[in-house]
Amino acid sequence: MSTDSKADVKESEILAAGYQVSHSKSPVFYDTYERKDELQHQTHYCPGCGHGIAHKLIAEALADLGLQDKTIFVSPVGCSVFAYYYFDVGNVQLAHGRAPAGATGIKRARPDKIVISYQGDGDLAAIGTAEIIHAANRGEKITVFFLNNAIYGMTGGQMAPTTLVGQKSTTSPWGRRPVNEGFPLHMAELISTLEAPVYVERVALSDNKNIMKARKAVRRALEIQRDGIGFSFVEILSPCPTIWAKDPVEARKWVAEKMIPVFPLNVFRDRKHEPVENAVIPIRPIPEVLEISSTQGGTAALVLPGEPSSPKHTHHFQEFAIKIAGFGGQGVLLLGQLLTEMGMREGLEVSWLPSYGPEMRSGSAHCHVCLSKERIGSPLISHPDVLVAMNELSLRKFAPQVAPGGLILYNQARLPQDFQLPQARVICIPASEMADKLGSTKATNIILMGALLEETECLLAATAEEVLQTKIKKVEMMEINRKALAAGREFIDHYVRVGAVSQPDGFAY
Repeated sequence: MSTDSKADVKESEILAAGYQVSHSKSPVFYDTYERKDELQHQTHYCPGCGHGIAHKLIAEALADLGLQDKTIFVSPVGCSVFAYYYFDVGNVQLAHGRAPAGATGIKRARPDKIVISYQGDGDLAAIGTAEIIHAANRGEKITVFFLNNAIYGMTGGQMAPTTLVGQKSTTSPWGRRPVNEGFPLHMAELISTLEAPVYVERVALSDNKNIMKARKAVRRALEIQRDGIGFSFVEILSPCPTIWAKDPVEARKWVAEKMIPVFPLNVFRDRKHEPVENAVIPIRPIPEVLEISSTQGGTAALVLPGEPSSPKHTHHFQEFAIKIAGFGGQGVLLLGQLLTEMGMREGLEVSWLPSYGPEMRSGSAHCHVCLSKERIGSPLISHPDVLVAMNELSLRKFAPQVAPGGLILYNQARLPQDFQLPQARVICIPASEMADKLGSTKATNIILMGALLEETECLLAATAEEVLQTKIKKVEMMEINRKALAAGREFIDHYVRVGAVSQPDGFAY
């Protein structure tokens, strides 16, 4: 039985039961998403993400207009990088920012096709600015859907060209300042100043009313291309709950209350807007900008680079390189961030370099952490002093890179039988099992951090507690993490450093 007939049977069964089908999954979507062996009926998008809504609006329009078999969907790098797993149309994957250039070539080679360029703000408005401006200026007969969520979503929340003035991000922790980073790019207005574009509109996914307006805009843009009229551009203000740290309802509200006043909704014809007032550049050290106080409980004082370290702890290394690896969702990147901030608090030069796939969960992830008394030349670590392997896949992949005489912390009770690595010392610690007993598997990374600190003495455990207090807001989770940190240290003392002399804090150094 074909997939079409399966869908027909399901719908006929619903109708036979006395129900009326008002909305259903568009036939423009694949029945199953074969990106992974599991979870083939859901996308990789976060709950509340605007991409899902935009995808549905586009799919519905293509189906209703009878354009599915004529459509070529072009998607570059971004959260929508896996769009080709979802849309049952022709698909072309292109390099970061290059979608309009590729779409131009496709449309000129196949003028009878409907060519869609689907891009985010970090793609279209940053690395791809030249491509979109010149494609629009040439009046290429393509349709561009521009998802604007005012942030880099896939790569971790960096400032985008569309980030609002005063909006904080991982690369603008003091907020965007026009005098330093410039103003947000208004792409709809910018495109509308060119002579060639036929249709330019900005819509929003903030509420049902605006979503219906977005639905009309999507259809209009595709109709213009279908009729061979010219270049069409729809900017879609979209929520990003995960990176904005909001729930889906709050994220939609933020679109309405914060984004729309800056990016007004309209069908544009040379529309002008008033500039936002400039802000004064704060002359402050980075730790102060990051709101890291000089003392947190009086244990490990923050020391700026170049100043002597806290007398409570003398770092025994010139440079210490750590690689942490595992699956997304295991706290791999968070552990790296915690160690980095700890190093900063103890007066060290630090770097943190993450590497991960577009999935928020279950994809592979690793990060490089460098702690140094001198300026760090490169954040990339080829041969780490310590590898924290949170699963077997990471152990096998990264263990051969560990420097001779280095250390591996492996999140299991024992090594795989066929695994050998003579140049490094391995400590097996069943951190996940230990975390379960404490009440939360999420504490696995903190147990491994405790073991790392106790075994290497690279940073103070007291500093770790201070950093955790700034990151963990829930009292019950803070208590679990405090116990997890102690559990990791105790494991080293009881099973690795047997017979070591205890220090005043009860642990062996």
